[in-house]
Amino acid sequence: MFRRAFWFTAGAAAGVWATTKVNRKLRQLTPESLAAQAANKAVETGHRLKDFALDVRDGMVQREAELDEVLGIAGPSGRGLPAQRQRVALENHKQDMKHYEMLDEKRSYDRNEDH
Repeated sequence: MFRRAFWFTAGAAAGVWATTKVNRKLRQLTPESLAAQAANKAVETGHRLKDFALDVRDGMVQREAELDEVLGIAGPSGRGLPAQRQRVALENHKQDMKHYEMLDEKRSYDRNEDH
């Protein structure tokens, strides 16, 4: 009698365990869950790429400083744009500002938003 009850209970427990395991795996394979997992992996990959780029940039700055020291070049010279390119960049910026001001003027008319 006890032997039968033991095996019945063990079988029921194994069935509950297996059902829970299968349902958990099915929930992981739904499209929403797969999309969330893919998004998480993409974000993680983005962080790794950003860290790599920052490491590369730090290495470049360090190596450039070493080369400047070896070649006897004084500290960093004004590494801005050359005069001609700087003038063009400033003119483009002024044109962009005029364009955005025109867009703001077009939107400034009074309209009744209650209708």
